[in-house]
Amino acid sequence: MIAVITGDIIASRKLKDQSVWLNPLKELFNEWGETPKDWEVLAGDYFKVEVAEPENALLYALKIKAMIRSVSARQPSNTKSEIDVRMVIGIGNKDYAADRISESNGSAFVNSGEKFEKLKKEKNTLSVNSGNSDFDDSMNLYLKFAQRVMDNWSVSSAELMTATLNNPNKNQSEIGQLLGIKQPSVSGRNHRAQIEEILEVEKFYRKAVSSLKP
Repeated sequence: MIAVITGDIIASRKLKDQSVWLNPLKELFNEWGETPKDWEVLAGDYFKVEVAEPENALLYALKIKAMIRSVSARQPSNTKSEIDVRMVIGIGNKDYAADRISESNGSAFVNSGEKFEKLKKEKNTLSVNSGNSDFDDSMNLYLKFAQRVMDNWSVSSAELMTATLNNPNKNQSEIGQLLGIKQPSVSGRNHRAQIEEILEVEKFYRKAVSSLKP
């Protein structure tokens, strides 16, 4: 069983310089595998990422979300444009392994692609599809609440989430040192971004996915 994240960048065409989000996105993907076998960026702002351990898929999606939400900090001050990301985590099997992820197949790829086609109409930015209705219904309810917060993250909130996800063993004072702010500021941003609650959703997902394994 694997997971496949299918996604696209919302409002990316409003940016003249695509590299402000594309380069850091590729750097992130390179930490998880090789292109084009494990990940690809297609048609400009559409991407696919294979996750060998499906328990890690939501963590990866949160890292993508936080990175994209913080991307405006890298833009010139006169070209501010808010971009975001829309993603589906498809969970299932991999029946055919091609040299390119876009040509591989199996239920994980089908589940991810089919749900992604519906995502825009559903006005959601993050969903899962495993083919197991009990898992999908409960998990997507949690994600609906989480995305209401994440879709409104400020740059500072997104940067804090990135630092938190990348340094799970550091306390708030240590995270503050990484960001160049004091612990009370970290605590305030943490509360506004509801980071602890979102991390609880990630833990719930991680535990729930294990129940899908045969």
